[in-house]
Amino acid sequence: MLDGLRPHDRTIATVGAVLGEDQGMTAQLGTLVGPVAIVGGGRLGSVLAAALAAAGVTVTGPHGRGFTGRDASIVVLCVPDAAIAGAARMIVDGPLVAHCSGATSLAALSPHRGFSLHPVMTFTDGTRPAALHGTGAAVSGTDAGALAIARELAGRIGLVPFEVAEDDRVAYHAATAMAANFLITLEAAAAVLAETARVDPHVLLPLARAALENWGRRGIDALTGPIARGDHAVVAAHRVAISDRAAQLLPMFDALAAATAELAGHRTFAGEPA
Repeated sequence: MLDGLRPHDRTIATVGAVLGEDQGMTAQLGTLVGPVAIVGGGRLGSVLAAALAAAGVTVTGPHGRGFTGRDASIVVLCVPDAAIAGAARMIVDGPLVAHCSGATSLAALSPHRGFSLHPVMTFTDGTRPAALHGTGAAVSGTDAGALAIARELAGRIGLVPFEVAEDDRVAYHAATAMAANFLITLEAAAAVLAETARVDPHVLLPLARAALENWGRRGIDALTGPIARGDHAVVAAHRVAISDRAAQLLPMFDALAAATAELAGHRTFAGEPA
């Protein structure tokens, strides 16, 4: 009964999804079938392709950015933000087109129907599909049917989808950048200072992990240390040591110390000295 349908229509019919916004129907997804084409062979594209294949979804790629999407039902663009619109324009009419950016609007996928799927995860050369299991994924769609397929696709590879509105995208993505990228910047700065004391920076890793896990459990009440307990003499001594040994870190230290002092004033529980 699916003979003669375009690839996009085959996908919609097979999963029982919405047939379009104008029908006003509610998606009831069943088994998601492909082919799903991945464009972009970087870290994310490679992991997504492997994860989808392991979940039993028919996958092609990763393809290069000139891929047209012919014979695909869904094309997922795993390319840099600045390349999304150009890659989308290369796709023939028919497939749903998706991107994996947290910040870029769905307008970049024009003229296609589509969705976005942004895993809240950092990807390195060693990242494996198992890293996606239980990880959140921001999704949005150009219409209810596209959004439903985004949720289905995310769920099939173990992601936990949540919707982010178009006007909230940039703020959401800024939060992810602060949580992950700035954390590396901070730990790199701490490592520089540790090395001036002839201490292996890796001894900081259990401390950093514990602090992050404590924040996850207790929020700002997990804050400890000399600023939190009002030990101004120790903080002043820290500043002198940084000025003497790694002066380039002083502006960062001052900014973080000020922000930490303000945060400490909003805690509901003083915590233990650390």
